[in-house]
Amino acid sequence: MPNYSAPVKEMQFLLHEVLKINKTGIPGYGDLDMGFTGAVLDEAAKVATEVLAPLNPVGDREGCRLENGIVRTPTGFKAAFDSLRKGGWMSLDTPPEFGGQGLPCLMYTVVNEMFVSANMAFNMYQGLTHGATSTLLAHGTEAQKATYVPKMVSADWTGTMNLTEPHCGTDLGLMRTRAKPQADGSYRITGQKIFISAGDHDMAENIVHLVLAKAPGGGEGTRGISLFIVPKVLVNADGSLGARNAVSVGKVEAKMGIHGNATCVMNYDGATGWLLGDLHKGMKAMFTMMNEARLAVALQGYSVAEAAYQNAVAYAKDRLQGRDVMGPQNPTGPADPLIVHPDIRRNLMEQKSFVEGARALIFWGATLLDRARHGDEAADGLISLLIPVMKGFMTDKGFEMAVQAQQVFGGHGYIEEQGMSQFARDARIAMIYEGANGVQALDLVGRKLAADGGKPVMAFFEMVKAECKAHDADPRMAGLVEPLKAASKALQQAAMFFMAEGIKSPNAALAGSYDFMHMMGHVCLGLMWVRIAKAAHAGLDGGSGDRAFLEAKIATARFYMARQLPACAMHLARIESGAETVMALPAEAF
Repeated sequence: MPNYSAPVKEMQFLLHEVLKINKTGIPGYGDLDMGFTGAVLDEAAKVATEVLAPLNPVGDREGCRLENGIVRTPTGFKAAFDSLRKGGWMSLDTPPEFGGQGLPCLMYTVVNEMFVSANMAFNMYQGLTHGATSTLLAHGTEAQKATYVPKMVSADWTGTMNLTEPHCGTDLGLMRTRAKPQADGSYRITGQKIFISAGDHDMAENIVHLVLAKAPGGGEGTRGISLFIVPKVLVNADGSLGARNAVSVGKVEAKMGIHGNATCVMNYDGATGWLLGDLHKGMKAMFTMMNEARLAVALQGYSVAEAAYQNAVAYAKDRLQGRDVMGPQNPTGPADPLIVHPDIRRNLMEQKSFVEGARALIFWGATLLDRARHGDEAADGLISLLIPVMKGFMTDKGFEMAVQAQQVFGGHGYIEEQGMSQFARDARIAMIYEGANGVQALDLVGRKLAADGGKPVMAFFEMVKAECKAHDADPRMAGLVEPLKAASKALQQAAMFFMAEGIKSPNAALAGSYDFMHMMGHVCLGLMWVRIAKAAHAGLDGGSGDRAFLEAKIATARFYMARQLPACAMHLARIESGAETVMALPAEAF
């Protein structure tokens, strides 16, 4: 069975040496000293390693099953959910007035990484609830918030989001689910939704579904879409649970991975629902949840890769295979460990440099979210720009790294008892749900680059430029800064190509959107590695911290700049080739 150890030391280094969260001035961060964050992280690590990780293979093996209209979760899931509920782990950053702990989003994010690495499928139950709660807080009436939010914050009730239908995924304008207004102000919701994560289960007494549907008078396409609260069990005026609503599970999907999470077909047969937010403005309300969900999925991308990487490293150190070409490293044994071989080192360094850079990017992104929540418009613009990059790039690479971790095991990685295939199968969904990664690339190039007159993307370029310039006088940083400068210039050149060619030939921009998303992802991680290396050098200069740990950070930064950032030149060449070769074949030639 695979093992997982929460990387608390890595997290503390990022929080306090790289991000220096105590000195940011962000409201709520002043209390986040090393002692406080260490106490929270240590306790979360125990939950992740002792409660959640042992259930990961159980959930994969057993899956969920539909019995008499109720979805049964795998053995041990309910007890674990009760444990997390009692520990308050699902309410870290929710408002105290609704029973939450009121911590910054950053702390929820850090803890969430551990829980995803330990058991991604299990963590999705509370993750969807967190997103639904945020949407209710942002768009609900005072009465709606009073009715639903405290129970969801306590995790006595959970939540979902219902968008996709059998005939439409991204193109929600084709939606057929209908909402018929009633005399008492409620609506009758009729239709079918598919791919609903955590759509039903036996771990909470009620499930609050947020459902997109078309109400009369809204017109065609997405303009007619509204968002509705449709609880599994109706709630009485006094807050107690009443009759079962007309919502049922059609089936639980058989999937490639995340078997421990119930992915359901949901049938709404005249179910009672209540409007959430403004009529015919459902997309705006739902995107509160979508943006949070996309950041959470980006985190899933590297968190699963982290768990896979840990096991690949352990296997590479333990498995004896062949001899080091430079001379035996294990002369008394029959062979040397795998980790002596350069190609295994390459494999592991690619994993290590991605996971640690991605963690820094997500933690920094969480600080931007916290700034945005307190009215910082620049931070809001920047995180909105970066969300499709994080979601698309980090889940693509996260899956790739999970596969590379499996590769270290050779044939043993293909055998289920080793557990490595689960990491690859679980990671695969993150590239697809919450907007497939091709859609993320189109959103980035088609919408986000031009948002607010291009201010966020220009601010990003200036940020990279300023970071590079800050180290001009430090020769130790030259090997890091120069590759980042080159990659950033390539990214700007690609953006200029889109501006020059996009109006004349929109396909020229859209054909290069996926490459641009990956280019920007590499530049983001390059920026993170410069910041990490800067903090490591400062620690070495000050004689503080673990010297081997800090030197490893600098060596990993150099690897990323030398071996990963050059991919930006390839992506630029692809982008500048335009759409001609992409669109050359007629549809019938495929």
